[in-house]
Amino acid sequence: MIAARQWRWPPITLPLCAWFLLTVASAAASGDFAAAFPQIKKFYVYLMLFAVYAAIRAASKVRCLVLAWSIAGTLSAAWSFEQLARKYKIAIDTHQDFYTYYVTYRITGFMGHWMTFSGELMMALILILAVLFFSRDRRWSIWLAAALVPIGCGLLAAYTRSMWLGAVAGGGLLVWWWRRWMILSIPVLIALVLLANPFAIRERVLSIMRPRAELDSNEHRVVTRRIGIEMIKAHPLLGVGPEQVGKQYERYIPADVSRPLPDGYYGHLHNIYIHYAAERGVPAMLALLWMVGQAVFDFLRARRRISRDTDAWWVLTGAIAVIVAVMLSGWYELNLGDSERSE
Repeated sequence: MIAARQWRWPPITLPLCAWFLLTVASAAASGDFAAAFPQIKKFYVYLMLFAVYAAIRAASKVRCLVLAWSIAGTLSAAWSFEQLARKYKIAIDTHQDFYTYYVTYRITGFMGHWMTFSGELMMALILILAVLFFSRDRRWSIWLAAALVPIGCGLLAAYTRSMWLGAVAGGGLLVWWWRRWMILSIPVLIALVLLANPFAIRERVLSIMRPRAELDSNEHRVVTRRIGIEMIKAHPLLGVGPEQVGKQYERYIPADVSRPLPDGYYGHLHNIYIHYAAERGVPAMLALLWMVGQAVFDFLRARRRISRDTDAWWVLTGAIAVIVAVMLSGWYELNLGDSERSE
């Protein structure tokens, strides 16, 4: 189907090419090109952008994709509930506090990590809401509304605070554009969840302000951000090189940070803005922001030019909300550039 259509270059081709070139330059400057090769090999993933841009030209096709994502998200969430039951049983059988055990061994659905799992559910949830709020085509609406339940529960049970924040931001933006007065329902819904406290959600939310020592990773993320800033100061143009953050982070630990370091993963910096600036240089980070900003600008401009009654309006609105959710949650996690294998 793609071969039969005229090839089209998406408007973000230029910043994407800048991102590629700066990544290669960073790899070459790092002195360890072989270690950087997995990130360069990953460029093929971006071919999806060109394939989708060339092949999908109608909102009805996007709606079919959202339906497929809702099915996949529901099945993945259903499998995660089985994982949750097993993990709860292990905690009980071994006489461990569930929260303490579960934070380290969370549900992953069909994926290999809870961040990937919850990020996918977050995006599916936002796009389903966009269809339900703004699409004039009501086919499959009952199924889509029903899919929100397992997907929302799976997202909550994944304990990923950054994705919760992104979902609230993206979903809140959609509610604001749909019925502004309904924005008041969001804090009410959050309060109800905290009162019901399924899966010990309340404790996880409170950990944002009152973390349990190192268990909730708050201090760990503070340290990784500071390490990243030191890397940027030392290598502002090309960074330390792709795949070098985990290998070199100990060289950039600020002198006032006490040892041992807080428990956590130091293979990346848990922040897309600081990580890519530290790994590939500030120009590469700006190219990434240019690429994302160009997409949001084009979507907003196109949205202003069309009627709210057209199907293209919900597609553009949903896309903007997803980008807002991803970029906001990206302050607390490296949620871009992940091509993790499914399990």
